[in-house]
Amino acid sequence: MSDDAPDSLIPYDEIVQEALRAVVGRVLGTVERDGGTLPGNHHFYITFKTGAPGVEIPAALRERFPDEMTIVLQNKFWDLNVSDRGFTVGLSFNQIPSKLDIPFSAITAFVDPAVDFGLQFQAAAEDVEPALHDDAENDTPDDDDVAVSSEDGSNVVTVDFGKKK
Repeated sequence: MSDDAPDSLIPYDEIVQEALRAVVGRVLGTVERDGGTLPGNHHFYITFKTGAPGVEIPAALRERFPDEMTIVLQNKFWDLNVSDRGFTVGLSFNQIPSKLDIPFSAITAFVDPAVDFGLQFQAAAEDVEPALHDDAENDTPDDDDVAVSSEDGSNVVTVDFGKKK
């Protein structure tokens, strides 16, 4: 008997990734229905691949963040619109208003530090390390009191369906 797991004809990893991305859609949809107001201290860090199909961001942002970008939905965002495929939102970057259109398939991480909750998703291209980039500098608090923690006991969910060697 072999220890190697057989190759699945059912794409379980893709199904699970899609279901977890639907969590992001449901959360953002709730915020949209509530008039764009986040409840309590909730706020979101959303990381996405800037070059993924369907991502529409200003050219200056794509140039500054050629691989991956993290945005913050907290105090200053507008026109949140959520669909089955993704969301659009208005944010300011260095006091320049911008509209971003982000498909859920482009998202690689979603974190709500207020309740120590996070999801991480597999990148579209396997074995690709994200390039280092500057912070997006959109409506982040001026103080350094907000930190995303990955200490033991957090609610960060990572799903990895790598094959056994």
